[in-house]
Amino acid sequence: MLVSAAPFMKPLHTRSPGPRGRRHTLPASEFRSLSPEDAISVFEIEREAFISVSGECPLHLDEVRHFLTLCPELSLGWFEEGRLVAFIIGSLWDQERLTLDAMTLHKPRGTTVHIHVLAVHRTFRQQGKGSILMWRYLQYLRCLPYVRRAVLMCEDFLVPFYQKSDFKVLGPTEITVGPLSFVEMFYPVRGHAFMRRNSGC
Repeated sequence: MLVSAAPFMKPLHTRSPGPRGRRHTLPASEFRSLSPEDAISVFEIEREAFISVSGECPLHLDEVRHFLTLCPELSLGWFEEGRLVAFIIGSLWDQERLTLDAMTLHKPRGTTVHIHVLAVHRTFRQQGKGSILMWRYLQYLRCLPYVRRAVLMCEDFLVPFYQKSDFKVLGPTEITVGPLSFVEMFYPVRGHAFMRRNSGC
C-alpha cells in the first residue's frame, strides 16, 4: 500500500553532492509519514498555529501520539533540512458526517479519511506550503484503494482556503468547541480513476 504511494513521498529536490568524502544525508525538502517520535514537533507547531487564533488545538499531545501510533500512514509531514515545517494528520471514519467520536477515534474499516489538522510552522507561512502539502496529501490518498473521500471541519474564514483544493461544503457540523462552531467539508477521492491510472499508483 505504502510502496505504491511512494511517488508522492519523494523529495522535491535534493542537495548536490558535496566534495568527495563528505556525505549529505538530509534531502533539502522531503515528504514522509509521521511517527510517534515526531509528536512533540507536531504539537509545538499546532499549538502556536491554533492557540493564537482560536484558543484551542484540534489535537492535544496525547491525541497526536494516539493517531501517529494507530494510523501513521494517514499523516504527512513536510521536512526542510530534516526540520518539520508543515504537517497533516488524518484517521479513518465510517459515517457520512462527523460526530464528536470522530475527534478521537480511528475506524480501521472506514473509507473516509478525517483530516484532523493541517498546520504550518510560523516562519514558513504565507509561502503556499499549506496548499502544496494538501495537494500532495490528496494525491497520496488517491493511491489508497480503500479511501473514497476525505472530510474535515474548519471555521468559516478557512472555507475559501479549502475550496481552492476542491473541497465542497457539506454544511455546519454538530460539533462545537467552546464558543467555536465549524463547517464540514468533503473531497471525493473515489471517482478519480483517471488520476489513479496516471499517478504512478
